[in-house]
Amino acid sequence: MDDLEQAPAPETEEAPPEAVAALLGADLIRDELKRLPGSPGVYRMFDANGEVLYVGKARDLKKRVSSYAKLHGHSNRIARMIRATAAMHFVVTKTETEALLLEANLIKSLKPRFNVLLRDDKSFSEILIRTDHAAPQILKHRGAHAAKGHYFGPFVSAGAVNRTLDTLQKAFLLRSCADTVYANRSRACMLHQIKRCAAPCVDHISPSDYQKLVDEALAFLTGRSAELMEAMARDMNAAAEALDYEKAARYRDRIRALASVLSVQGVNPQTFQEADVFAVSMEGGQSCVQVFFYRAGLNWGDRAYFPRHQKDVEPAEILSAFLAQFYEGHAPPSLVLTSEEVAESELLEEALQAKFGHRVEVRTPQRGEKREFVDRALQNARETLRRKMAEGATQIRLLEAVGEAFGLPQTPSRIEVYDNSHIQGAHAVGAMIVAGPEGFEKKNYRKFNIKSSSLTPGDDFGMMREVLKRRFSRLVKESGDAPPAPMAGEEGSAGVDFSKMDDVGAWPDIVLIDGGAGQINAVHETLVELGVERDVCVIGIAKGPDRDAGRERFFMRGKPPFQFEPNAPALYFLQRIRDEAHRFVIGAHRAKRSAAISVNPLDEIPGVGPSRKKALLNRFGSAKGVSRAGVADLLQVEGVNAALAQRIYDFFHASAS
Repeated sequence: MDDLEQAPAPETEEAPPEAVAALLGADLIRDELKRLPGSPGVYRMFDANGEVLYVGKARDLKKRVSSYAKLHGHSNRIARMIRATAAMHFVVTKTETEALLLEANLIKSLKPRFNVLLRDDKSFSEILIRTDHAAPQILKHRGAHAAKGHYFGPFVSAGAVNRTLDTLQKAFLLRSCADTVYANRSRACMLHQIKRCAAPCVDHISPSDYQKLVDEALAFLTGRSAELMEAMARDMNAAAEALDYEKAARYRDRIRALASVLSVQGVNPQTFQEADVFAVSMEGGQSCVQVFFYRAGLNWGDRAYFPRHQKDVEPAEILSAFLAQFYEGHAPPSLVLTSEEVAESELLEEALQAKFGHRVEVRTPQRGEKREFVDRALQNARETLRRKMAEGATQIRLLEAVGEAFGLPQTPSRIEVYDNSHIQGAHAVGAMIVAGPEGFEKKNYRKFNIKSSSLTPGDDFGMMREVLKRRFSRLVKESGDAPPAPMAGEEGSAGVDFSKMDDVGAWPDIVLIDGGAGQINAVHETLVELGVERDVCVIGIAKGPDRDAGRERFFMRGKPPFQFEPNAPALYFLQRIRDEAHRFVIGAHRAKRSAAISVNPLDEIPGVGPSRKKALLNRFGSAKGVSRAGVADLLQVEGVNAALAQRIYDFFHASAS
């Protein structure tokens, strides 16, 4: 066991421990208990294949793990997890807070099957006012807080942060240009002309007055908008009384810009300045967590999340696990409001304070304005979940229709569609897209650069064989032999475990090929070579006469080609995923072709870097012009010595000699 100074980063490449004398389930857990201390820490449970089943933390490892050694009193989810446990690994920490932080870190990196998993966790945009320059810059920021300055966010969309930035530039006239541009300006840019920058670069404003604008922007973004607008109104009236109408007009425009921000925010809180509001709704074994972000007394947007979990998880458990993972990568505000009582909220507050350096309060309000904001988030969570379930139900019905049409024993949960693209064999590329109960799974899309040099240019069959061989060779290697059979009683239609849908190493239920009998035979040969021809259902979709949509023919080995009835929903679905594969592969081909066009022969010559390449092209006009130049001509170019001139000449004339 490891004794930690602090919660370490997860070691995702670490091999799981070996099972002790082939013990399994509760027997293994009872054996591990003999060696466990009563200390805080984190435990991991592994199955027989080394896959992480569950990551948990405990104030007392021995007491917490002992609960799994009992044979009765568990939910179906926990019972299945215990039965599948073949090995365990433990890390001792000094405090329970360290254990909580490490647990959240490991869950996000390892994605254990039986944990509640946060999905679609993308970084948010923020507004940054940099303070490491005499004239602070305002800009949109995403990622780590590496630059010195003030960060404001999160904004849930790029559009929201862009609109806010636009308004702030109108109201406070802060520069947005890069430091290199700022340092080399000789006259004011267009932003100054349209009254969105005070032009400190050319001294149109003094450093002290510009700093005043920065301070005003900071005051607005930290919630002091009312007193700021009152001060601006006083300055506007004073300028008007002094007959300085131009100055008064500037203040008027700034007040209007700030008022526009306040007016489009919707309902804004009065009893708090900043908070994140979390609400969870569950229905039919699925859940939605709706998050609203309030900063500076303004609504800065919201986002819905759909955590992955087993069916018998309680809403409070979902929210507790969600919060720990969510704030693993996002800085929390001072107040977090939740729709459900969060287990060990004090521990979570302590962990967040230790990690981010400021006090965080986690509350579940029962009345008042704060409760109204929680209820509003809860209503949105319910509506969002219902919409998603309606969409998912439609998708599942389509998958069921496809399974029935092709005589599959169960409803397909993963369809892989393959296509390739080239121009007379040049820049050949293959592609795979994935569709399932939740629609297109774009994070599982893959491109394959055709590598074989033995292929005849334009050999579509050979290209498809290469793509399928590379794809399924990897699957066979990762799974050891053949696709794992679904476990009886798992979630999903007809035994399909939908919890593994987004695993890039998952086996497909259907392989759809854009082509007819020839493509099907080529694919079959590849699968026979790999020994998995019985485990993969391969279907070809061939365009109808005159390439008319709706007249496609479908091919399967051992069966005559057939067509769907006109206007069949399953036909439209298959057309759509076929077209999506075609779109994706064409895009990949065009990108590869564009990259090849931009390649210059000069890039291949050792010693010719960007500056010398530019000098050569300026002198001779093109790479072809360089190829026609003699050594004496090349020596006339700045930066080219005798050795390099000879090397360039030899590069273009080696074949001739």
